[in-house]
Amino acid sequence: MITYIGLLNFTDKGLQNIKDTTKRAAAAKEVAKKFGVNLRDIYWTMGDCDVVCVLEADSELALTAFNLASAAQGNFRSRSMRAYTAGEMEAVLAKLP
Repeated sequence: MITYIGLLNFTDKGLQNIKDTTKRAAAAKEVAKKFGVNLRDIYWTMGDCDVVCVLEADSELALTAFNLASAAQGNFRSRSMRAYTAGEMEAVLAKLP
């Protein structure tokens, strides 16, 4: 599985219905499964991002499709970052000269 970090910021629409944010998150976990994505953790945060997610997917295509389907609802804007475990980073470092 490939691990990603999702950084989300609420849109005006998302803030208008902020009381439903945990319900939307639970629904997103179920939708993610249909795309082959495991929405492993969701954290509501203070600072630059409103929500931080940890996602796992078999492919970048699966994650991209899930992100687009989720963003189309208009409740947030997101950025995704590829995350590496220590073992994966060791494999990357082993390829360096």
